[in-house]
Amino acid sequence: MAKKGGSAVLLLLAVFLTLECGWASEEKPAVFVLGDSTADVGTNNFLPGSNARADFPHNGIDFPHSRATGRFSNGLNSADFLTKLLGHKRSPPPFLSLNSTKALKRHSLNGINFASGGSGILDMTGVTMMKVNPFGTSDEKTRKVITLSEQIMQFSTVRDTLTAVMGATKTEKFLVKSLLFISIGSNDILLYHHSNSTVPRQEFIATLGSLQGGTLFNLWGLGARKFGIISVPPIGCCPSQRVLSGTGECLEVLNELAIAFHSNLGDVLKKLSSEYEGMKYSLGNAYDMAMDVIVNPLPYFKDVKSACCGSGTLNAEGICDPKARLCSKRNEYLFWDLYHATQAASKLAAVTLYTGGPRYVTPMNFSQLASAC
Repeated sequence: MAKKGGSAVLLLLAVFLTLECGWASEEKPAVFVLGDSTADVGTNNFLPGSNARADFPHNGIDFPHSRATGRFSNGLNSADFLTKLLGHKRSPPPFLSLNSTKALKRHSLNGINFASGGSGILDMTGVTMMKVNPFGTSDEKTRKVITLSEQIMQFSTVRDTLTAVMGATKTEKFLVKSLLFISIGSNDILLYHHSNSTVPRQEFIATLGSLQGGTLFNLWGLGARKFGIISVPPIGCCPSQRVLSGTGECLEVLNELAIAFHSNLGDVLKKLSSEYEGMKYSLGNAYDMAMDVIVNPLPYFKDVKSACCGSGTLNAEGICDPKARLCSKRNEYLFWDLYHATQAASKLAAVTLYTGGPRYVTPMNFSQLASAC
């Protein structure tokens, strides 16, 4: 039990932070989400030419009313859970769903999701077909996504809308308190490996880190100051890649690339935060978070190798669609389909990002980021 003096100090500290940072405990920062299918909440539903979609069963089977929302999940994803942890009742809607100025104004005050399944740090990732395509199509013309550059342009539109409503000064203060979640990079690494690129690994990783740094600089220029970034998980252990290994084990070359990317990104973020005034960040180590569960799955999951929804070996030789084989105990699975986490895994990841220690998120967790001055 804490001593009375200690409690008084904590109380004074809380008051100090409230006065200095300009936030109260009941306030909820707006949340803006950029990224790929790990954070997409239905963006690609609005792209008629895209096959990178999940707006059909069995996707969404555990969402309210078993609705296939476009999330690559049986229910919610990590972006949804992080938003809930911050006090929001609902996850930010897809930018493309806001088809009127009135709707854009209303939702901008709580946040908007720009993430698009199939996108990457490299814009070419979103328009180039992989040799191993998670969406089961070989027609390049149907592969349409919202690239990361386009997502930044959409955020700029939101900033302009807020400025028109609140004025420049209030918009600036609003964005300083807002959080930007970014979850992207896996598709770039998958494309690099499976296309047999001749670019040296070190050069490729450095390019990704530099471009991600450029993304953050552009968002900083638009007024964003707080960034919650999720690095690449051990994608070599996804069911689809285990099948390709021939042994059912992880494709270690992909995991090595994921580790290298996390390390490089950490260096980039340290440099940026020292150079740009007011920039704060949390970097989630998705690799260690997931690998720790894969190596020691209990008590969380019973199956960390196969997909809950799919077909063939490890249920990973076909996409999750109405004809796919569906597991009955979805909370026992780490993977929902060939590439994506189940709702249970996404919730575990979100809680870890929000409250975790320096092994999993640095230099502060997402909760600390939200309250940082």
